[in-house]
Amino acid sequence: MTCDAAFVYSNEFLDYHFHSDHPFNQKRVLLTKDLLEKTNLLSADHIIKPRKAAEDELALIHDRAYINAVKKAGTENLTENESMEYGIGTEDTPVFPNMHEASTYLVGGTLSAVDSVLQGKAAHALNLGGGLHHGFKRKASGFCIYNDGAIAIKYIREKYDLKVLYVDTDAHHGDGVQWAFYDDPNVCTLSIHETGRYLFPGTGHINERGIKEGHGFSFNLPIDAFTEDESFIHVYETAFRQIADYFRPDVILTQNGADAHAYDPLTHLCATTETFERIPLLAHNLAHQYCNGRWIALGGGGYDMWRVVPRAWAQIWSVMKTGEVQKGALSNEWQYQWETQSPVQLPHAWYDDKKIVPNIPRKAEITEKNAKVLESALKYAKNKQVHP
Repeated sequence: MTCDAAFVYSNEFLDYHFHSDHPFNQKRVLLTKDLLEKTNLLSADHIIKPRKAAEDELALIHDRAYINAVKKAGTENLTENESMEYGIGTEDTPVFPNMHEASTYLVGGTLSAVDSVLQGKAAHALNLGGGLHHGFKRKASGFCIYNDGAIAIKYIREKYDLKVLYVDTDAHHGDGVQWAFYDDPNVCTLSIHETGRYLFPGTGHINERGIKEGHGFSFNLPIDAFTEDESFIHVYETAFRQIADYFRPDVILTQNGADAHAYDPLTHLCATTETFERIPLLAHNLAHQYCNGRWIALGGGGYDMWRVVPRAWAQIWSVMKTGEVQKGALSNEWQYQWETQSPVQLPHAWYDDKKIVPNIPRKAEITEKNAKVLESALKYAKNKQVHP
């Protein structure tokens, strides 16, 4: 199925840069864009420029005192108390020049994607510069300053009055988005992530189901460390299908962290590119089944920016445009362009050899444990009907 889709990009995305040794590097967005262009999947006609988010839009989620602190941090030193209160200047989220301006482009990119889809200009839209799901009302966290996904959902609710299903497949729990809508029955959040037993942020337990009118609209699937493709895909596809049928969304917003891959240096999951092919294929299918195609996709985590992220994220765009994933060899031109800069050997194919995954002696136990987590997490969706 060929669809109209919008790809949000500007070189301003690269200005969101903590320092050269920080694991979060937006150059991965450029690498993905270049791979798509050299594969003849992306042209200038598909690209829309992000706008800067207005302060009133940031304030849909963030406290104005926090916004002012971010502005101040980008031009002058925060006090120690301010740094502690607002989470700015930490090891995870250090200060960098003009951080407010750089962050507003990421948020504005996601809002541009939303408007493109909900104003009927495109069926789908992709902002790989976004997906900063750990940002809180008054605090930066986990590399995230402003939470563009949460802002976008609030924007959709206020401007378009649509029900939103948010699906987060980052290896880290989508905590900032979940807590922002924990009492809202018109926003359903699904996060599939490595258990927080040994991984930041340590939340995302099965019993986090929402409160007040929002009870039953928060779903968490904390899968075990060393989970491989087969179990991840089973959990993802079963949960997404059932929750979409339960919630009946008007629009789907996905966060597509690529850090569940076996190569990722910050997590302990063992997915290959097979998982990152199946993720967008199902999102595309369910968006057309329930939402007249309305699907906005964001980036997120992903810290092997050379071997993993460009292939994983390029597949999202491939599915948006063609309905299919790419197979076979990668563009030789792309490899020649970047091989001298890459500290690791670049892949030659869209898919991984399964041998990259180490032998996991506990595979059967992990798979069984994940299946029990899935069954427990979905009990509420099975037992409750959502009224139109």
